[in-house]
Amino acid sequence: MSIRVTSGEGHVGDSVSVRQDARRAVRRGLSLAAMQQQGQRVLVVEDDPSIARLLEIELGEAGYRVDLAGTGAQGLAAIESGEPDLVVLDVRLPDVDGLSVCRTIRRAGHKVPILMLTALDRIGDRVLGLDAGADDYLGKPFAIEELLARLRALVRRTPGTDEWLQVGDVRLNAASREVTVVGRPVELSAREFDLLVFLMHAPGRVFTREQIYGGGWGYTYPGRTKVIDFFISALRRKLDMPAEDSLIRTVRGVGYTIRA
Repeated sequence: MSIRVTSGEGHVGDSVSVRQDARRAVRRGLSLAAMQQQGQRVLVVEDDPSIARLLEIELGEAGYRVDLAGTGAQGLAAIESGEPDLVVLDVRLPDVDGLSVCRTIRRAGHKVPILMLTALDRIGDRVLGLDAGADDYLGKPFAIEELLARLRALVRRTPGTDEWLQVGDVRLNAASREVTVVGRPVELSAREFDLLVFLMHAPGRVFTREQIYGGGWGYTYPGRTKVIDFFISALRRKLDMPAEDSLIRTVRGVGYTIRA
């Protein structure tokens, strides 16, 4: 099931597609985004009130602090008053187009990552956006989960965002995706890494399988599956931790936790 929010002008291209079931699954748990991006400020420059409000709600639930601007001039003024950590910029604005706003931001020397949104999703339009200084480009309609994933990727690519976590002998760098155990590097698959970082951001908290699916991987829990159990076993094996001595503890009838 999806929700489509259409602009007041009635442009089909200005609609946002939301996978409601996946969003509910994330809300029941503590999302990886909320833990990683807590406190980061996102400026959303979008003139459609319904889309702006939707982005404000979704980004807020993902752990971001959100500022809204309805025109290009307002967006530029907000950046000059205090540079945000990320900018979500619509191309179609009532006063000045988003491409011009993006060029102005770059000419002023601001390095803030910019994700551009547009209903004009032709290759030529994407090239213009990237050449104007945008770091990424997302066409409308889009899924909220994809927008959040792209913002996380922008944060990882931004210098100075390295984050090391440590629980017991396990150390993890969320930006470089490095994992070590007592200094020994460990190679993990993408799914294993995302599962480990999800647990390590909240040591001592017990997560259900549904919460891990939604918060760690961004998927809806299909029910009655051993997929998570398989990846937990793989993690324990690669980290050289037998089940009885592992940092990752099974809570019968509930789910999994990593010991604080």
